[in-house]
Amino acid sequence: MPGIRHITLPAGFSASGVACGIKSSGKKDLAIITADRNVAAAIVTTTNQVVGAPVIWDRQILPKGSGKVRAVVINSGNSNVCTGKAGLKDAEAMATQTARLLDTDPQKVLVASTGIIGKRLEMSKIREGISAAADSLSKRRDSDALQAIMTTDLKEKSAVVQTRIGGKTVTVAGIAKGSGMIAPSMATMISVITTDLAICPRTLHKALKEAVGESFNAITVDSDTSTSDTLVLLASGAADNKKFPPASPQYRKFLAALKEVCHELARAIIADGEGATKVIKVNVSGAKSAGDAEIAAKSVANSPLFKCAIHGCDPNWGRIVVALGKSSAKIDPEKLRVKIGPATVFSAGRGRDGKFDEKKLSKYLAGDSVEVSCSLGLGKARYSALTCDLSREYITINADYHT
Repeated sequence: MPGIRHITLPAGFSASGVACGIKSSGKKDLAIITADRNVAAAIVTTTNQVVGAPVIWDRQILPKGSGKVRAVVINSGNSNVCTGKAGLKDAEAMATQTARLLDTDPQKVLVASTGIIGKRLEMSKIREGISAAADSLSKRRDSDALQAIMTTDLKEKSAVVQTRIGGKTVTVAGIAKGSGMIAPSMATMISVITTDLAICPRTLHKALKEAVGESFNAITVDSDTSTSDTLVLLASGAADNKKFPPASPQYRKFLAALKEVCHELARAIIADGEGATKVIKVNVSGAKSAGDAEIAAKSVANSPLFKCAIHGCDPNWGRIVVALGKSSAKIDPEKLRVKIGPATVFSAGRGRDGKFDEKKLSKYLAGDSVEVSCSLGLGKARYSALTCDLSREYITINADYHT
């Protein structure tokens, strides 16, 4: 809704979003989020070996993942991936035009693109969009900016957290897009987080990497990691707090706020997964190592058979056990215990069929939030992954989505 603020709530930022014709629907498809001056920045990008031209540009701008930037320009409807040298020139042209209109250097402008793979950007439309977006920058155009980065998303995704650090009120706010091709291994499809905290770029990057580990890195819709995943964190310093080292209490307070924003955005992505009707949390405990806990949880969360069973409200514990067993994590069936919601469905190497109320459990699975807990009985490590069910609608959406 017009006037709702989130990404510009931290002092020192403005944003805009416009329609420039990249999307055939006529919906908004180009956004600019900018600071009033060059600010501390941190970025994480996709681990896919095939990446879009904007990702290549951003890695050149911030080769160590942090530095100073002024703005990020984002388009949806076309990801500018696998477009060769021409695509790289187009990404640079987006940064150059945005920089000129903001009176800064192209090396201070990050670029992100999302949408169809393999097609050149229509740069005449992009140029018109950048001009229009630069002219309409405001602290009241947050929703326009958010709508402009969406593709198959059905819902807007934003989060805001405030805390006190060094005697100052600090705000952390974020927006994200993502609905399909979600198994980030770093971040989500596209996300921008702003804060008015005063912090050095290296410390900002450390916090960002810590925050994504148990939020965006822990979600999966369909096990496919995008070519365009980009998460940008900008810190204006307008809160005027004293800067602090990573080991300090101030850092821990900021990290907690940043994690909360990341968790909210990550959960919103899963809830809006293509065709999703349920959010599923897969908890693994008692793993031999942290790596094993993560591998085991994600093996279940990524299992199409498991996700289909949950969609059908079928307490098919066999699909959970199989998903655990096929992973590279150490599993001992005799020590394994699996719960779906409140009911233990497998323990000591056997199913508990007949010892839990199947009708009652099916009713639990009919809800929009499901929790599965797997105790491996081999150690103390734990990990939780978030996923969604796999529905017929997911197939319909992706059968019709031309890439």
